[in-house]
Formats: sequence, structure tokens, C-alpha cells
Amino acid sequence: MAIICWQTGLTDNQEAKKSLGHVTVVVVGGTGDLARKYLWQGFFQLYADQVGKGHTFSFYGGGLSPTDKGTPVLFGILKELACPLELTAERCALVKDQFLHLSKYLQLKTTEDYEKLNQEIKQQLEKEGMVEAGRLFYLSVPAFAYADIAEKVNNTCRPPSEAWLRVVLEKPFGHNLYSAQALDEKLSGQLKEEEMYRIDHYLGKQVVSKILPFRKENKKLLDPIWNKHHIERIEIVLKETLDAKGRIQFYDQYGVIRDVIQNHLTEVMTLMLMNLPANLSNSKEILQNKLNFLASLQYVDNINAVVGQYQAYNGEVQEELNKTKDYFSMTPTFAGVVIHVDNAQYEGIPIFMTSGKALDERVSYARVLFKSDIFCVQDPNDVKCKSKQIVFYLGHGNLQYPAILVSKNLFKPELVNSGDWKEVTEHKDVNVLGLPLSDYYIQSPVTPREAYCELISHIFFGRKDSFISAEGLLASWAFWTPLLEGLSRVFPRVYPGGTANGNLLNFQLRGNEVTFSHEAVVNVINPGAEDNFQVMQGKYRSSEMVSAWAQELVERLASDLLLAAEEAIREEGQFHLALSGGSSPVALLRALAINLYTFPWRSTHIWQVDERCVPHTESGSNFRSIHDLLLQHIRIPYFNIHPMPVHLTQRLCVEEDGGPTLYEKEIKKHINGSSFHYVLLGVGQDGHTASLFQDTKLENDKERLVILTESPIKPHQRMSLTFTAINKARRVGVLIMGKSKHELVSQLSRIKGESSKYPITKVQPKSGTLIWYIDYDALLG
Repeated sequence: MAIICWQTGLTDNQEAKKSLGHVTVVVVGGTGDLARKYLWQGFFQLYADQVGKGHTFSFYGGGLSPTDKGTPVLFGILKELACPLELTAERCALVKDQFLHLSKYLQLKTTEDYEKLNQEIKQQLEKEGMVEAGRLFYLSVPAFAYADIAEKVNNTCRPPSEAWLRVVLEKPFGHNLYSAQALDEKLSGQLKEEEMYRIDHYLGKQVVSKILPFRKENKKLLDPIWNKHHIERIEIVLKETLDAKGRIQFYDQYGVIRDVIQNHLTEVMTLMLMNLPANLSNSKEILQNKLNFLASLQYVDNINAVVGQYQAYNGEVQEELNKTKDYFSMTPTFAGVVIHVDNAQYEGIPIFMTSGKALDERVSYARVLFKSDIFCVQDPNDVKCKSKQIVFYLGHGNLQYPAILVSKNLFKPELVNSGDWKEVTEHKDVNVLGLPLSDYYIQSPVTPREAYCELISHIFFGRKDSFISAEGLLASWAFWTPLLEGLSRVFPRVYPGGTANGNLLNFQLRGNEVTFSHEAVVNVINPGAEDNFQVMQGKYRSSEMVSAWAQELVERLASDLLLAAEEAIREEGQFHLALSGGSSPVALLRALAINLYTFPWRSTHIWQVDERCVPHTESGSNFRSIHDLLLQHIRIPYFNIHPMPVHLTQRLCVEEDGGPTLYEKEIKKHINGSSFHYVLLGVGQDGHTASLFQDTKLENDKERLVILTESPIKPHQRMSLTFTAINKARRVGVLIMGKSKHELVSQLSRIKGESSKYPITKVQPKSGTLIWYIDYDALLG
């Protein structure tokens, strides 16, 4: 039985009532797959709802084929359209006949074709004496054609100023932040933002469109529990049994994150967690609240995700894209990502987001799982002992119909929009996410409606809140692009597909790191050189050296820091660690954040070796990096954190403000003999360390512990510990990683003693130890 729909939406500005007149609908790509499956059904049902209410209509299907070839294809599609359920068979036959009479195929290929369309619209209006209400162009074409069509519409097919123009754009809207910005720039040169409707069909799904109304209706019940104190986790899931066969050309460029997570699942997450608008009819407020929420998401990269690829995918790529047998695609068909929100309400709540092809079932849902505050000594089957959860169930799976489910041990929800939604009291003998249906309060739409039908009516009424704004689109891409760039170098885990996947794709959150919870079985055919090396110890520049592949090296350094911390705390009750800025410590900070359960953070003081003269809130700040990568993930007393005072009296690194003197006094106040227990350094390719460069003048500051320096690259002004402070430390570690440092490591190995050209050579602890941590890429090249 066909799923059908009709318009039920109301505009928040009542535009439709003010502008009754003739509406022209143009579906560009009107004989394509999307138009055949969804669009024409939606426009037919819009017409069926609006006929006789003051508007008149014309419908054009546009395509690249000539008129004589395209016309029979279009009318073959239109004759198969299903009738809305509210129409009798006799009434439907009449409305459908009218719809066919008002529909026409046109070739829309060149500027001249669009000019002919414009003339035809004008002639029809003049001939029948109609006032024009507006023109709706639905671009059901590949994204690369948007800019060209938008230019043609703008130059040849704009309606008069008193009529509206609405141009609908299908995803994908770019494949990363930069391409989305470029596309937006091209389109905004031709169309106004209010004229563009970027469609995400998930926003038309009945359950998704009721998330905000459900939260609003149940605000008094939800407010006390919709926060970090009560929510254990959130899961947003879209599982498919289908593979990507037949659409490989598109899919291999985009992959699962771009295809459904960056858009569909991100939109669902946003509706669940954004601040509730005061007025659900206010499109501007809804879009602004969405934007505010996206801005609060914490940065994600490789350690926050896992990816997989079903086993047959690579063969399908080779076949459909004519690749050779040795070609291997790294495009993921499965992804699991854990996201955190950086605000007081949701801080610490993990949001598990996952989607994949060739999985065991087709299902989509968003689940809020609440913490249990009851321990059941007996009778674990009592309803109060079971999971507390709210599920926005989008369809398929065990339940088969869309619904909002609230476990009975939470509360009985108010019915959302009682005219269109009903309470379900007859339960099938099935379980949904661990609970039988009888343990839920269930609400479901009275009549199932297709998402595109809903959204087409919203376009007609100018409801912008159901669509993606330019700012929202770019904010979403800004969040996802760093992860996508990082994952482009990650080999996805291969999985067989379907039920055979077993537990192979299960993933877990440990500390701040997401990993597969089960090891994959891997057959190593040609072991590489790295299999012959373990952690190696030796001498470098007459000091101790530890070397290994990058991951093992960082783990060894983290372990050594832990030992140093435990020793210092046994002897003195506290551990003073000074960290450098730059790229070298990044991997270490992540490792330390993951080891937060074993490291004695409460007795550790974090100091800075150097800092750029920028506000600590800016991304270029070394302290900002330490905060984002480490401090926000650990429990450390705030008074144990010692950022360099580069920003005093609303000025940056001004000599007379005395920032270096202040930091020096703080070091002397807290650290016995100003001797750090551990100083971690990196080395730049020019041989500088901390912010001590080849031209840094230190002759007059030999006894100083902290000074202002000048960098040859921006930002030029820096604050840094001096060699005096560094060489007083009990232990100094120098971390050097990456092939780009191989030449530097070779040069330093040839230099005896100090060299003014390479400031790192002046690091020579007086009574402490110096250890070089060099990965094999830097050591061996």
C-alpha cells in the first residue's frame, strides 16, 4: 500500500493567505529517480490539498531530453501517482485528471530553454488574467549543476518583485567545509538566502518533526531530567541492510559520514539538544538555536571515531569505476562516532552516533538512556528496575511504524498534536531496545506520511525552519571536516556484512578515545619493517635515548611521566610538570587524557614552557591546546593550573606589565628551588626549543627564569622559560616525531656541545637527566 500524505503545515507569517494567485512549479530533473519515487507524489498531494482554496497551478517537468522523448516519460510517471486517502475514488479521478492537464514536460538545458519557460509562464498569466503568487524550482539534479541552473533562473526566470521565488536544493551541499563555502558563495551570488531551501528529508519525517513539540509539551516533566545529572548517554542510529551497489560513483566520493551522519543524524541530535525556542512557529529563532548548539560541540578527530567497510565494497568499486584489481578504496561504509557537548547542561554525556550499510537490520532511532537510581535486590522484572529511556523511533526494525516511546518508569507524556497523533495501547509481542512494548507509553501518527510530501507543503508555505540555513550548513561542515580529513588516512575495518558481522563493529568509549571493542582477525601476509622493531634504548648526543614507532613511543613517554610523578609525590607530595606548545606534545596530551584514571592529577601542577602572545581563548594559544586536549578531560584542581600571563590589563606581552616577572614569582613560590620535576620540550625544524630561537638574546638575562622573546614566524611575540629554568629541572624530555624531523636529528647527532645555530643544544640539565624520545620516522627517515 502506497504511503501518501497531504499538507497540514501552517506558515508562521501567513504568507500564503496574503499572496493567493498563480503558482508555477518546475521540477528540474523531473524524470529522474528522485522525482519518480517521491517528488511528483508530493506535488500531486499538495495540489489535491490546495485545489479550490484560491491558488491556481502549473507544473513543469524539466530535463535534458528533447520534448518528444521526455513527455511520454513524464506522463508515465504521473499516471502512476497514488491518491490521498481523504479523497473518494471519484474525486481523486477528477483531481488527478486536472493535475495531468496542468502538467507539461519541457527541455531545460540552455539559457534559451529557460527564457522560453519564462515567456510561457508570462503568456499563460496574461492569457488567463491571473496574478502571479510565486515560482518554485525544485533542483532534482547533481550538486555540480546547482550554480549553473541558479544563474539561469536568476537571469531569465525571476518572477515580478511582488511574487516569491523558492529554489529547492538537494544534498549533498559540498563534501567538506571548503567546498560548501565555495558552493554557497556561487549560489548566494544568484539567489537570496530566503529564496533557497536546502532540503534534508529527515526533517520531514513525522517523528523528527515532532521532537521539538514533544519537548515543548512535556517541558515541566523533562526540564528536571534533561541534563548531565540524569542522562547516561544518547544514541542516534541509522542502520541499513542494503549495500552501495548501483550508486558507487556517488558513494565512493562521500562515504557514510558525509552521506547520512553530517546531515540526517546531526539534525536529529540538534533538535534533541538545542535550547527550546519560545515560539515553535518562529523559524528564525529555531535556526538561531540550532546554530548556537552546533557552536557548543567539542572538537572531534580520529580518536573519537571508528570506521569500517563491508567486504564486497571494494570489488563493487573496481567494477563500477573500472578500477584495477590492486585498487583499494578507503571510503568507509560504517562509522561510529562519540560526540560531547561543551556546555553546563550536557557536559560529559556521550552521544553515540552510528550508521552503516550491509548491517543486520534496517532501523533508525534516537534514544535517550537515563541513569538508574534504583538497585533491585529482588524481582528485576519490576518496571522500576528496567531501563529508563525515551526513544524517537523513525521506523522499520521490530516496531515497523514511527513512534515516540517513553518507558513507564519515567512519566506519562502529553500527547503531541492530538489531531494527527494517537496513543497506542495495543501492543505487539516485540521488544524495542531491551523493553517489551507494554513497558512503554507509545505515541504514533494517525496516518503515515512520506517525508518529501511534508517538506513540499512546507516549501509552499515558506516554512524555513524545516530546511538548512547557510550558517547552519557551514557550522555543521566546520564541525565534521577535521574528522573527515583525519579519517581519510585511516584504513577502515573490513566486515563481512549482515548478521555475519557479529560483534565485529561494536565500539566503546574509554576515557576520551573510541575504539572497536573486539579485535579484528587479521592475516598478515607481508609483515613490514615496523614489525621488526620494539621500543629501543640507546644514546643520542651523549644522553639517554628512547626510540619506537610513534604510538609506542608516546605510550612509553606517558609511562615515564607517570613514574616520575609517583616518585615526586612520594618524596615531596606534589609533581610539577612544564609542557611545551607546538605540535610535538599533541599525541602525548591525548594519551595522558586517556590515562586519566591512573595519573595522580590531584597532586600534579601543570605549567607552561612557552606561550604565544595571544588570548588564551584563541586557537593559536598553547594553553588553549593544553586545555582542549588534556585539562577538560581530567580532574585537576584549578589552582594547580598555571597558564603564562601573556594577557594583562587587556594588553598582550607588554614589557611594563611585567608578565615574565609575575610567572617567575609564581614558580619560586610553588617549586622548591625553582626546579621543575619534569620539563617536556619539542624541537622545531630550525632547532629552536620552547620559544628560544637562534636570535634570542639571553646574555643580560642569565639569571632570569622567564622572558619575552621574538619568533621569526607569526605570532612573533612569545613568552618562554629560559635555559636557566629548563636546565634546573630534575628531568627534561625532548620529543621529536615525524619524517620531516629526520634531517634535523641527523644534523644534531653530528654536533658536539653547544651550537648557537641550534638552541636545543643548550639544553644541558645541571644535576638532572636529559632523555631524547625520537620516533623511528625521525630517526631513520
